[in-house]
Amino acid sequence: MKNIRRILGYLGQYKKYAILAPLTVSLEVLLEIWIPYLMADIIDVGIANKDTNYVVRIGGLMALAAVISLVLGALAGRFGALAATGLARNLRRAMFNKIQDFSFANTDHFSTPSLITRMTTDMNFVQNSVQMIVRMLIRGPLMMVAATIMTFRINSELAVIYLIAIPFLAASIALIFSKAHGFFIQMFKKYDKLNGSIQENLIAIRVVKSFVRRDYENEKFIKSATDVMNMSMKAEKYVTLNGPIMMLTVNVCIIALLWFGGKRIIIGNMQAGELISFINYTNQILIQLMMISMVMVTLVISRESIARILEVLDEKLDLTDTNADPALLPADGEVRFDHVSFNYAARQDDNDTTLTDIDLDIPTGSMIGVIGGTGSGKSTFVQLIPRLYDVTKGSVQVGGRDVRDYTLTNVRNAVAIVLQKNVLFTGTIKENLKWGNENATDEEIIEACKAAQAHDFIMSFPDGYDTELTQGGTNVSGGQKQRLCIARALLKNPKVMILDDSTSAVDTATEAAIRGALRDRYRDITTIIIAQRITSVMDADKIIVLDEGRVNGFGTHEELMKTNEIYREVYESQQKGAE
Repeated sequence: MKNIRRILGYLGQYKKYAILAPLTVSLEVLLEIWIPYLMADIIDVGIANKDTNYVVRIGGLMALAAVISLVLGALAGRFGALAATGLARNLRRAMFNKIQDFSFANTDHFSTPSLITRMTTDMNFVQNSVQMIVRMLIRGPLMMVAATIMTFRINSELAVIYLIAIPFLAASIALIFSKAHGFFIQMFKKYDKLNGSIQENLIAIRVVKSFVRRDYENEKFIKSATDVMNMSMKAEKYVTLNGPIMMLTVNVCIIALLWFGGKRIIIGNMQAGELISFINYTNQILIQLMMISMVMVTLVISRESIARILEVLDEKLDLTDTNADPALLPADGEVRFDHVSFNYAARQDDNDTTLTDIDLDIPTGSMIGVIGGTGSGKSTFVQLIPRLYDVTKGSVQVGGRDVRDYTLTNVRNAVAIVLQKNVLFTGTIKENLKWGNENATDEEIIEACKAAQAHDFIMSFPDGYDTELTQGGTNVSGGQKQRLCIARALLKNPKVMILDDSTSAVDTATEAAIRGALRDRYRDITTIIIAQRITSVMDADKIIVLDEGRVNGFGTHEELMKTNEIYREVYESQQKGAE
């Protein structure tokens, strides 16, 4: 219940609908309770006394009550839908905003498919539950209490039947749901796996087709879908017992009422109209019990969904800037690693760090190359500069201040990073480029594209900068995508520019032209280039050689050729390959 109260706290501006829904439901219930009472009067008074006027008058009152009850029911449905959908909207917005604040480590903790499941499947369960709570969970108990009171007024001895039936049903429902809950928890985990399979397949659809792996992917998807189905069936196996048990109880109650009530009519202790109204109240009570059981089924399913949503909202952020100075901006592009060590959240052993005791200075305006084997920590090294991760030990400084002294917005505005995986979004080329600076003029856009060697191929398209890009930029080549991402980063006018192997898909001449433009036109920007080819960084001011998370060498190409064995071996092996 605590989690449900927390979720309902997100109703916000839709709280009034959550109040109006149960209010209209309550009025609807009172009218529905009144109708069988009027029916008994028609039979026992009007028909028994052959009083036509009485029958017409009470019958008209019944019809009016039915019409008003119908209107109130429709209003309750509308108010309930507005409250539920409004809550879902606010919850999704809160989750999305929280995810936007996640560090890479926070995202890794959940996985992307799981976050998608929580914002879609889990949210739908919660929305349906809230709609039921504000209507059926109010209507059911209220109808049961009111109808039970009326049955006791009519005949307290017959009403004892309910005191036997209701506890039996409550115990049965509780037992069923306690058995089903564990399977629903496992079902959501299977949903995560299913969404992961779908997401991976759609993102890598070109690779799947090029390697003719359609049958393999189909089998993987069918297995995930079958796992979801099997787990759902295990849960539903218990839940489906609810209906038969409920109907059995209803029918037994009606048989008992007809038997004992019929005897009372025969001996004159009860009137026919009273028995009919009694049976109507019985139907109302037991139908509401069925409705409550349906709500309980939904609540059992959504209980885990609520916990999964709150898990995202309660996730402790790895990166915060609450103690940072909002007015503080990096003065220049000087970068300092002060005895930095780093390990990922899943590997907290001090002896198993990704980066170990990195200690070096990168002057502002310099061009620095980074070389190292796979797994040497190159990408992790540069991701600490814009504070995509926080250091484990030591500090990273930009512009002479620890990056933690700046707000995340200010430090990331000062550092432009083009990652290994280049991402473009649906929209025009110009719209994508303006991610770097939404106020950039056409002249600034063209200048950045010329520096990134992108202007010529953009102008070769019929629509030029207004060319529409598909999702992920799949209608441009890998090299074109890289150059667009470099231009987008340049439009930020950053203090520090990081190219994380982001020219691997362009030819060496184009790559050299990009480096030349960066050196000539953007000489105030500190440029850090991660590359696999030594020719990509050999003309840099300094080159960092990383090996197993440590700085193995730091110097010019000529210095490293003389003093660093790893660098020299890589250079010679690449030269032999070129020859």
